[in-house]
Amino acid sequence: MSLLDRTVAFTAALRRAGVPVSSAETVDASRATGAVGLLDREALHAAFAATMCKRPAHRATFDMLFDLYFPPRIGDGLSVEGFGVGDGEPGADADPHQPGGDYGDLDAQTLRQVMRGDLLQALLDGDDEVLRRLARDAVSTLGATPGGPGERSWFMYRVMRALSPDTLVADLLAAMLGDQETGGLADRVARQTITERIRSFEEMVASEVRRRLAEERGVDAVARTAVKPLADQVEFLRASQRDLVELRRQVYPLARRLATRLTARRRLGRSGRLDFRRTVRASLATGGVPLETHHRPHKPHKPELVVLCDVSGSVASFAHFTLLLTHALREQFSRVRAFAFIDTTDEVTRFLRGGDLGDMMARIATEADLTWFDGHSDYGHAFDVFATKYPDAIGPKTSLLVLGDARNNYRATAAPVFRKLCAQARHAYWLNPEPRTYWGSGDSATRAYADLVDEMVECRNVEQLQAFIERILPS
Repeated sequence: MSLLDRTVAFTAALRRAGVPVSSAETVDASRATGAVGLLDREALHAAFAATMCKRPAHRATFDMLFDLYFPPRIGDGLSVEGFGVGDGEPGADADPHQPGGDYGDLDAQTLRQVMRGDLLQALLDGDDEVLRRLARDAVSTLGATPGGPGERSWFMYRVMRALSPDTLVADLLAAMLGDQETGGLADRVARQTITERIRSFEEMVASEVRRRLAEERGVDAVARTAVKPLADQVEFLRASQRDLVELRRQVYPLARRLATRLTARRRLGRSGRLDFRRTVRASLATGGVPLETHHRPHKPHKPELVVLCDVSGSVASFAHFTLLLTHALREQFSRVRAFAFIDTTDEVTRFLRGGDLGDMMARIATEADLTWFDGHSDYGHAFDVFATKYPDAIGPKTSLLVLGDARNNYRATAAPVFRKLCAQARHAYWLNPEPRTYWGSGDSATRAYADLVDEMVECRNVEQLQAFIERILPS
C-alpha cells in the first residue's frame, strides 16, 4: 500500500470513528509529510495530529488509529521507518542482558518469573522504552493462542494475567520509599507514580495486541471494532461508570448553554418597559412634545425549570444521565424542581443537594415514592399524579423538560392532562433516548405525546444533546 493510499484509508477510519477531517486537511497532512519526511515516525505523527486533530477529546482516538495505520514495527521486531520496512532483523534491537531481552529458551513458569522481575525493574526505573519493549515481548510470548489455519489470536488479558503488575505494588513501594514512613506525602506520591506507570504499561500491551491483530485480520477490520466511540457519542443507555464520569465533565457546560437558550426575555419596547417620568422630563426641551421615548433598563433573569424523569428499569442508564443533567441545571435556573416517576410521581428535588451521583440514585430508589401498582412504567398515571399533587409546579415562566422513552406498557396515556401541562408552561421539550425509528413501535406512546410538546428530540448521546441546545432559539 502506497503512502497516499494509506493516508486516505487513515482519513476514512478517522471519519468513521467520529473525528471530523476535511479533504483540505488531508491535503495539508500530505504536504506536511513531504516537509518532515518519513524517517522520523514521531515527527510524522505530530505533523498528522497538527493537521487533522482539532479537539483534545479526539486525540486518543487519533493516536490509536495512527498506530494501526502507521505501525512502529511489523511482526516480532522488524522496525518500520515511517510507513516502509527497514533493514532490521527480527529481534535485532533486543538486548538479552536488559529487560525485554530474549526469552525464547525458558519454560513457561520460569518465563513468567523472569518477565515479572524485568517488569518490576522497568516500573521502578520508569523507562518507557524498556516498558514498550517488554510489552512487545510479553505479547509475543504470552498473548498468542492458535487461531484458524495458519493464524494466531492475540489477547491482552493473557498477558496481564500472567504478569499481574498490580501484585507488584508492595515491592515497588518498598523499593521507592526505602526507610521513609508509609502514609505520608511520599507514600501518596509513590502510589500515584506506580499507578500511572502500570496504566501506561497496560496501554502499551493493548496497543501491541491491536497491532498484531491488524496484521492477522487487516487494519480496517480492527479499526472498526477496536476504536471506542468518542465521549460525546457514547449512548446513554449503554454508558458505563467510566463513561458517566466523562459525561459529568461535559454536561455542566451544556447546562449553562441550555439555561441561556431557555431564558425568558421581555420584548416590550427597545430595552424594557416605558419610563414615563424620564420621557415627560425630556419632552420639556421640545415644548412638551415627546419626540424621544425613554425605557427602563432590561433586567434579564434566570428562568424556572421543571424536570420530569423516567427512572424505570428500561432506561436505568439514561436515568443516571437525566439526574446528572438536572443536578447541573440546578445552578443555572432561579428555581429547579425535579420529579421522578415509574408508575407514580414524586418530587426528588431534595435529593439533588448532594454532589455524589451514586448517593442520589440510591436515595431516590429507597426513599422516593415512585411505585404505585406493579412498578412498570405508566406515563398516564404518572402525569395524572403530577397534575393533582403539584398543581402549582408549572407556570407561565416555567420550562418543562421531560426525559424518558415513552414506553407505556399499553396503558392509558392521559394525553389531555399532559396537553394542559404543556399549555401552562412557557416551553415544553421531551428528550427521548430511543432511536427515532423505534418511536411508535410496540408499547411506545410517542405518537400521543410528540404533538403536545414544542419538540420531542432523539437524545441518545451528548452530541445529540448539544445539537438540540444549539437549535433552540431564545424566546
